[in-house]
Amino acid sequence: MKTIQITIDESLLDEVDRATRDLKTNRSAFIREAVKLALQRSLIGRLEAAHAKGYADKPVAPGEFDIWEDEQAWGQP
Repeated sequence: MKTIQITIDESLLDEVDRATRDLKTNRSAFIREAVKLALQRSLIGRLEAAHAKGYADKPVAPGEFDIWEDEQAWGQP
């Protein structure tokens, strides 16, 4: 692990400290987890944008998936 320095607003640091007390963890572990979650959110955003671009570039054609309708199970009684 590498030690780094960051600059953070005092009010945000106060919130971090409250959260770390509540979660019984420390600042470093809390911030590491927050960074991991931010990176995951960023990745998901990029993947969703690529997915949307794919459908925008090549939209589903009418009737393209009709052949699969009989294969769908909708849980109807």
